[in-house]
Amino acid sequence: MKSIPQEDSVAGEVTDIRQHRSATRMKRMNLKRDVVKHWQLYALMAVPMAFLLVFNYWPMLGTQIAFRNYNPILGIWRSPWAGLQQFRSLFSGPYFWPLIDNTLTLSIYYIIVSIPAQVIVAIALNEVRHRGFQRFIQTVTYLPYFISVVVVVGMMQILLSPTAGPLAQIFHLFGNINPPNLLGSASAFSSVYVWSGVWQETGYGAVIYLAALVGISPDLYEAAKIDGSTRLQKIWYIDLPSLRPTITILMILSLGGLLTVGFEKVYLLQNYLNMSHSQIIATYVYETGILDGNVSFAEAVGLFQSVIALIMIVIVNFTARRVSDTSLF
Repeated sequence: MKSIPQEDSVAGEVTDIRQHRSATRMKRMNLKRDVVKHWQLYALMAVPMAFLLVFNYWPMLGTQIAFRNYNPILGIWRSPWAGLQQFRSLFSGPYFWPLIDNTLTLSIYYIIVSIPAQVIVAIALNEVRHRGFQRFIQTVTYLPYFISVVVVVGMMQILLSPTAGPLAQIFHLFGNINPPNLLGSASAFSSVYVWSGVWQETGYGAVIYLAALVGISPDLYEAAKIDGSTRLQKIWYIDLPSLRPTITILMILSLGGLLTVGFEKVYLLQNYLNMSHSQIIATYVYETGILDGNVSFAEAVGLFQSVIALIMIVIVNFTARRVSDTSLF
């Protein structure tokens, strides 16, 4: 009597296995049929997938350099294992907290200034009724984005020169014979870096917000007009709430890169006079990894940046999802 339920359970398991195999076989047949039918799309997708595998995922094997005493002669796999030695050297070094402080200062300062500037420019362009003038202003604000960082730094060195620059001439005009050396001032470095970046990238960033404003339903503006709303009230109650999801997503991405300040511009503006405020993680990695040849230590610093960026994105995304209905994932 007891063997009958056991035989039924075995038969049921066999049936489930056969059904699972049949479903798997059917999925494979459907996949083959789909690949044959839409082979052009799969061939088109193969190129970016190969790019990601070769240039994004395959180099991840090199992150083990951070846990080894890398020797170029021995290579990655044969270099001796060092464990967390490089990370202990990073956290206990005298430059760790100044590097974090300088990097966070530039990142947070830029985020606080750039995002409102981009939103303001986008709203101002959206309010311009003359399309020709709107396109002209948009082109003028957008063009600096295409100027090379090297050229921008060269322009800044000319404009802010304490001897012959236009800023020095203005100070001389008002009787000040000792104009400030902004490029050589450690306390002014963050402002010089941030506001030059705002001038260069605000027009480009405003395009994203302008696209979001264009997508607003005209019915909302018509209803506000019927209710007698002023232009400022339309901006406050229609434009800004409509931009909130876009601002949230871009804020999440920006906060995720707090420790990844651009290397080129900081390095070109850097000198011995402003070194105390201009030495950031990216320039320190370049000096230790490339100039000093300590590749393992530089890789440990880069891995630390990536982990912090991932943690920041997850935390900010979770917070944004709890506070509002908008999140990155």
